[in-house]
This record gives sequence, C-alpha cells and structure tokens, in this order.
Amino acid sequence: MSENTDIRHRGAPGSRGRTTIADVVAEKIAGMAARDVRGVSALGSGSARSMGSMRERMPGAGSGKSATRGVSVEVGEKQAAIDLEIVVDYGAPITDVAGEVRENVISAVERMAGREVVEVNITVSDVKLPDEEDEGEEPQRIQ
Repeated sequence: MSENTDIRHRGAPGSRGRTTIADVVAEKIAGMAARDVRGVSALGSGSARSMGSMRERMPGAGSGKSATRGVSVEVGEKQAAIDLEIVVDYGAPITDVAGEVRENVISAVERMAGREVVEVNITVSDVKLPDEEDEGEEPQRIQ
C-alpha cells in the first residue's frame, strides 16, 4: 500500500495569505518618525494637545503622550497617504523641518509597513517660543 505524501505548495510561504495594516499602526509609525526630527516641538494643534494632556492626567488613561495626536493616515493594500500637524521650535527653518519630517516619515512607513507613501501633507499649526512651557506641563512651584 503506498501513500502519497508529496505535498506541493504554490508560491513562497510569504505570499500565502494577506497582511492587513490598520491605519493606527501607520499613524504611530508616522508620529514617532515626525517627532524624531530636530525642530519639531510637538504634533497636533494647541487644542488637541490641551485635550490630550487633560486625558493623560485621568486615571487609567494610559501613560505618555499620544503617539497619534496630530497624525491622520489612510492605508490601502499597497499605498498610504499621511497628514501631519506639527509645532516647530522657534528659530528652526520651517521649510527645512517640514522637508526632513516628510523624508523621515516616508522612510519609516515604507520600511516598517511596506506601503508606498504617495503623499505626506504637513500643516505647521504653531511655533513654540523659547519662554513657552510645554502644553499640559504645570509650572514648578519650588525651584
């Protein structure tokens, strides 16, 4: 009695099935990549940062800054489009910072998520002045 144990699979193992990447995954990647650029003070508008800092103080709301604040991403099967809202440090050349953010975000999302980034739209919503405190940071009472 002979049994046929020769199993033939078509295609490489990596091509059997589909990988779906949620928008929030690409948003986190893009947010972290944007924050890594020198001259970027924060992501999101003033009101979004204020609401986020209030949310972070609530018990059980998690710790740290929201990685997706100021980031909006649409991810398809092969491509992604990204919108960022950033705050730039005073004195930093805004167009240079925006260009570096765009390059860093495209590189990170394409490398990590494997999606072609077709556009990165950047809105500079504010400039952080040297004497301004970070949003949500309470002034020290004692020095």
